Amino acid sequence: MEEVLSKIKEYRKKKGFSYENMAHELNTSAAAYRKIELNQTKLTVERLQQIAQILEAKLEDLLDLKASTEFNQTNNETATGYQQQIENFYQENKEKSEKIEQIYESRLKDKDTMISQLHKIIDKFAK
Repeated sequence: MEEVLSKIKEYRKKKGFSYENMAHELNTSAAAYRKIELNQTKLTVERLQQIAQILEAKLEDLLDLKASTEFNQTNNETATGYQQQIENFYQENKEKSEKIEQIYESRLKDKDTMISQLHKIIDKFAK
């Protein structure tokens, strides 16, 4: 996660954006945005996509995914080479994909916990 946040900071500085610029674009406070970059607030997939759009950066660049192999599919009998390249591409980026999935799953669990807590509060006031 530190690598992703470092890339975000790098891209933000290259664009000449301050915390305030980013916060304004994300419709949040500068302090809240700063906490994202300092890894004090969890970065959601949705927020990462918004940040990439603001910075005009590709998501795979922020995630440092290796998308250097270009695939052109042809219908011939020697397609096994392409399959091997695809498998290599998958293996190279598997760890980062798993990190994204873990972040997403964690966000879903946090959401469910919050909903449960809100239900308890509502039930308490309903009595």
